[in-house]
Amino acid sequence: MRTTPDECGMPAEKMKKRSYITCSKMMKPMLSQRARSLITGVCRLVLAVVFIVSGFTKVIDPWGTSIKINEYLTIYGFDYLIPASMVFSIWLCGAEMMMGCMLLCKVRIRLVSIFALASMLFFTILTFLSATFIPVEDCGCFGEAIKLSPWETFFKNLALLPMAAVVWAYYRNDKILAFRRSEVALTIFFFLLTMGLGFYCYCHLPLIDFLPYKIGVNIREEMHASSAAGPEGELQTVLVYRNRMTGEEREFALDDTEWQDDTVWEWVDTKILGEVPEMNPMIEEFALRNGAEDVTDRVLATPGRLYLICVTRFDRIGRRCEDRLERLVERALQEGAHVVCITPEPLQGNGIHSFGKSTPVPCYNIDGSTLKTMLRAHTGIVVLDDGVIADKRNCRDID
Repeated sequence: MRTTPDECGMPAEKMKKRSYITCSKMMKPMLSQRARSLITGVCRLVLAVVFIVSGFTKVIDPWGTSIKINEYLTIYGFDYLIPASMVFSIWLCGAEMMMGCMLLCKVRIRLVSIFALASMLFFTILTFLSATFIPVEDCGCFGEAIKLSPWETFFKNLALLPMAAVVWAYYRNDKILAFRRSEVALTIFFFLLTMGLGFYCYCHLPLIDFLPYKIGVNIREEMHASSAAGPEGELQTVLVYRNRMTGEEREFALDDTEWQDDTVWEWVDTKILGEVPEMNPMIEEFALRNGAEDVTDRVLATPGRLYLICVTRFDRIGRRCEDRLERLVERALQEGAHVVCITPEPLQGNGIHSFGKSTPVPCYNIDGSTLKTMLRAHTGIVVLDDGVIADKRNCRDID
């Protein structure tokens, strides 16, 4: 029996065979496209999550990020940009979190993928330099939340770099600036969210406190726990200051009072010599001095409530802030609480200070970096109840 030919004269069996081959050829690129889409989707989600987490942990602590940026600017010789470090801190961290949100929601992903690839390439090179030629202790890619060594940060960036390249390659044929209305609205929303979050935490305090001096910490107990760590826990704190006139750097011990002259010496670094125990070393560095006298234990052992008024510079206290501090001092003394002022500035006269027309309160010296770690603000308060941190507030938030 002969096979019935089709309309074109081709036998039905040959026609069926040709259709099968054609379908098979069409399925191969479809499967390849599906695999590419899946791989790109995974890379996009990983990048989005890392950018959001990294940006969020830094944007809620713009003070800490600013300190890390200052460190990099000093290392690479861009000291003249330090006054703009706070603005750059908020912008950089907000932009990173914003990129993560846009990648997650696939908003103008072609444009975002270009920025993601460029930023990953830049920071991969930067962290390689930080791990080799110009070493730093911590790259600060996750702020104070997660500490990574320079090599760990480099390998993390090295793993993310090809992911950014995959996302860029997949969307490279899309239009860059063809924003839809929904994408415009989401872009504006993400911008206001991230930048507003950074500005809010700058004006107040970090939403989440990842620092050693968080609420609930007993400073005195933590310090003595470090001292009780045995011979391996014996540490020596050395302060590095730069002479403002000669540029010479010099190391001082904590009991040396010469570094307190702010007109001559500028703080550069604080070093911990010895094997550091498994705890936050910044707690070990907490020290209050009244001239040559160490008053740390005496102040921390104050029973009841103690208000520590933290002032980085007295000439930067605004009128409204001084009024709040004046009312705070008078109310605290009426309640029977204790009030002291701590500052890295040189103490004048007999070591007391009045805020506005308030009752004079004793003032003690503290290292500038320790104060910045304790309170992320120019001026504010740390409240201790029997040595335990009960509250922390920017001066703007003092009732």
